[in-house]
Amino acid sequence: MDRQRTLLQLTQKMSAAIASEDWKTLAAINTLLATALPQMTAQGAWSAPELAALSALRQMHEQAVKRCNQAAGELGRRLQEMQSNREGFVAYALESETAENGIQA
Repeated sequence: MDRQRTLLQLTQKMSAAIASEDWKTLAAINTLLATALPQMTAQGAWSAPELAALSALRQMHEQAVKRCNQAAGELGRRLQEMQSNREGFVAYALESETAENGIQA
């Protein structure tokens, strides 16, 4: 296994997944890293180009973590907003249902 090429490919895939907000792919890459990195380490000493590729992957992983945290925060705020407006949503839904069925309250 060419460690440098593998690390660079993983970095590129992670970058693309971050850009497209493809959370499933990011999760899959993260899981793959958990098993692949120890296997790569077991192959022996890292060369300078391999260490550079590993560093690039580490930086991309940090970006992925930051983006995931941002997305989780955004989702949390949106859910909180929806919860705050729940009463209005329910009233709107009931009004719409009443109008559709021709039933007057």
